[in-house]
Amino acid sequence: MGFFSYLTGFGGRDMAVDLGTANTLVYVRGRGIVLSEPSVVAIDSRTGEVHAVGIEAKRMLGRTPGTISAIRPLKDGVIADFDVTEEMLRHFIQKVHQNRWAHPRVVVCVPSGVTGVEKRAVEEACLSAGARTATSSRSRWPPRSGAGLPVGEPTGSMVVDIGGGTSEVAVISLGGIVVSQSIRVGGDELDESIINYAKREYKLLIGQQTAEELKLEIGSAYPMEEEVQAEIRGRDMVSGLPKTVVLTSEEIRQALEGAPVADHRRGQGDPRPHAARARLGHHGSRESCWPAAAPSCRASTSASARRRRCRRTSPSRP
Repeated sequence: MGFFSYLTGFGGRDMAVDLGTANTLVYVRGRGIVLSEPSVVAIDSRTGEVHAVGIEAKRMLGRTPGTISAIRPLKDGVIADFDVTEEMLRHFIQKVHQNRWAHPRVVVCVPSGVTGVEKRAVEEACLSAGARTATSSRSRWPPRSGAGLPVGEPTGSMVVDIGGGTSEVAVISLGGIVVSQSIRVGGDELDESIINYAKREYKLLIGQQTAEELKLEIGSAYPMEEEVQAEIRGRDMVSGLPKTVVLTSEEIRQALEGAPVADHRRGQGDPRPHAARARLGHHGSRESCWPAAAPSCRASTSASARRRRCRRTSPSRP
């Protein structure tokens, strides 16, 4: 490392950024995961001034005056607003290092299905935000390392990563990807399914945050031993007045069954080699998700695990 590089990187440790549609995670070498916040920015539409980033900005969604917009600068795993993404990354880097002179080396995760232009846009945003160097990595590689899967053996291991805007599936063997698939649907579409269900069944208008809370609290993809329920408030589509209804986990499960994520996964073919497919059926697979994604976080094809697959328990509200 040259003297100039040393000066420009003074005080900045190497870091990795999982730049997601719904949430952003930051890992710093030697410290672990130090930040996990929503990918939301509250910005003044007249002056361009940033009022809040992350958790504070998410609280403003749907509650801002006309001059302030709380927006999510990423859509379907790619940058939709370059300038706002740059401001968000700069805020996160400064929050982690707390040093205005820090220019760390950054590895940023991107969906495997992005184009070359979209990939370069993410790297340019990191460089503009203050990174000394920026390198992109396929987002399905990190989960397979921490899941305890035998990725270095001649055994097929499936990793399903359901994010807020994209869902990715990969079969890994001998340290490489045998076959992979990336679709630009994820947890956001699950929220929309819950919103549409409330409109269709109860003539009730609810926001995306309410739908996400329902999904995380009582959502499931498999029948639960004890069904739970939750009370929500919204606006009646007929009278326009506030209305309160009680939804059960069975209803949320019914709403999620029609989500595009489930339709895509059922509709995809199986291009895996026969040997890897057989080994995968014996050893099972793993699923991972972030809070804004599906409520199913882990799956296995073994008989005992199938009964527990995608199950989420939550205490019922009084």
